[in-house]
Amino acid sequence: MFFQFKEIILWPRNNSFAPRRLSFEPGKVTVISGASRTGKSAVIPIIDYCLASASCSIPVKTIRDACEWFGIIVITSEGEKLFARREPGVHRTTEEMFLLEAPTISDVPREIVKNTNAGNIRRLLDELAGLSNLDFSAGESQGGFDSRPSFRDLSSFVFQPQNVVANPEVLFFKTDRYEHREKLRKIFPYILGAITPALLAKQHELKQLQIELRRKERELKDVEQVSAQWIAELRAKVSEARELGLIPAVTEGQLTREQMISALEEVVQKTDVTLAVSLTTISEAVVELGGLESEESKVSFNLTSLRRRLTEMNRIRESASNYHDALRIQRNRLHLSEWIGQHRAGDENCPVCGGGMEPSDQKLDELRESLIRLEGEAGNTFEVPAAFDREMQRVQADVTETSEKLKAIQIRKGALSQRSQEASTRQYQTKMVERFIGKLENALHLHRQLGEDNGLRAEVDQLKEKYQALSEELRRENLEERKRRALRLVNANAARLMPLLDSERPEDPVSLEIDDLTVKVTGSTNREDYLSEIGSGSNWLSYHIAIALALQQYFLSQVHSPVPGFLILDQPSQVYFPKKLVIREGETPDDPQLKDEDIEAVKKIFSTIGHVVDSAQGRLQVIVLDHAPREVWGGIPNVVSFEEWRDGIKLVPDDWIS
Repeated sequence: MFFQFKEIILWPRNNSFAPRRLSFEPGKVTVISGASRTGKSAVIPIIDYCLASASCSIPVKTIRDACEWFGIIVITSEGEKLFARREPGVHRTTEEMFLLEAPTISDVPREIVKNTNAGNIRRLLDELAGLSNLDFSAGESQGGFDSRPSFRDLSSFVFQPQNVVANPEVLFFKTDRYEHREKLRKIFPYILGAITPALLAKQHELKQLQIELRRKERELKDVEQVSAQWIAELRAKVSEARELGLIPAVTEGQLTREQMISALEEVVQKTDVTLAVSLTTISEAVVELGGLESEESKVSFNLTSLRRRLTEMNRIRESASNYHDALRIQRNRLHLSEWIGQHRAGDENCPVCGGGMEPSDQKLDELRESLIRLEGEAGNTFEVPAAFDREMQRVQADVTETSEKLKAIQIRKGALSQRSQEASTRQYQTKMVERFIGKLENALHLHRQLGEDNGLRAEVDQLKEKYQALSEELRRENLEERKRRALRLVNANAARLMPLLDSERPEDPVSLEIDDLTVKVTGSTNREDYLSEIGSGSNWLSYHIAIALALQQYFLSQVHSPVPGFLILDQPSQVYFPKKLVIREGETPDDPQLKDEDIEAVKKIFSTIGHVVDSAQGRLQVIVLDHAPREVWGGIPNVVSFEEWRDGIKLVPDDWIS
């Protein structure tokens, strides 16, 4: 995948400053050399963050306090693209991003406003890489290690930060974390091309065929079991129907399966089953019992209506009585005014205070008037008419008469049932016939659905044939052999590079172990040593660089590889020029004392990288972040200087901070 960097851009929080633009040369080895604490190790986190990583690893304080947005311009086969992402502030990360696409991007906006999000950028990068949309579980799971490969998974092949580039325990970026390690192991065969998108699609198809075949086989097995059970149940149904008189007396063993089904279906389709059964056997008692049941139902309904009417009439009478009682109480209270009037002479005084009682005359007159008005208005109000009493007596008589009639019917019915055992038996048999026909109808309906395979056996045979053909096709592809062949090519590339680097065992065969994600070296005694078992930082560094470059060479040899064509190494020379813990008076921390053999070892690293980049013919870009000054790597073919971050020159200008 052609994907190289043109620029890294930083937007300051103080918009009076112009954005900081760091340019790279595509198809070359670009070196950013500088002293400690100048921001070199922030380059990988910035690029990773702008490529829509799930978290922000850009160092806090100076860089994040001074910058509001981080951005990169990349060159792709579809033109140039600017990816910018806002500094997350107090949060762990932010989804706010900015995207600009053009054939060539020269001018960048001075101020950035969000126009997309990290999720959209991840999908765009997946499409650029041409990654399959299929997962590794054939659709059975929706996430985890079996989820589809993504562009984010490819970061393990392009970043070698300071804590990884010479690490004996960790060979790939982020694989020190379990989830990244397991996901990389899962997708490695796909990245190597051992599993192509076409083969992955066939694996999905095979898995789906297997699931469908198992389901159809279960259905067919169920149908066969139902058919076997159905024959036994069928004979039992025919026998029961014969006992109930629904079919002629024929030995069911003489009937075929189709004849038994036909006879039972005729029973279900009959509409006069009860009549046909009882024509020759039913007695007059059965007819009379049926009439009594009908009459009992009508009388019972009439009695219920009469009782409801009688209850309502009782409620009306009770309401009238309550109303008259209330009027009587009110009249008795007002009659007190007449008594007081009869006993007053007009000159009485209050027995308490001795004052006159003339003002009470008005109140007494009002009470008298209320009494006269009440007696006049009430009169015979709500008097229950005589017709109501007559109707109530009639209803009571009807209730008594109907109750006696119902009781008489029940007595006759009980006596008839006792006298006629045949009526009772026949009534029970009729209900049995009705229940049997209902069950038989459901059983026949179920058999029509399950008792026949309806071409299910042919469908199972067809699925088996397709499954075997696809399995054979995948077997011929021999995925394990394809993976071994790809690894042999990678190992061959690494074996050619090892003699060019500073290693104690340059001629020993090197093997990339994708199951363990490490390197295995076979010595002269055929003993296999893993990377963590081999001593010396120079050896660890050499194997890291050899494998990283060998993989890039292999990816470039493929017709299409999703891995982007760039590699970033952070301080590969640290094993030769370690950072001093104590700075003595007169020493300059930016200029370590270099030994000739160390300088030669570092030159080997840059020469090897330059050689690989030159052979890639512009399709591979390498960025090296290092302490080593220009005197160490200057003049090496295909190695160019970006700028040296010394003497106050840093990733973030001092003006932004002050």
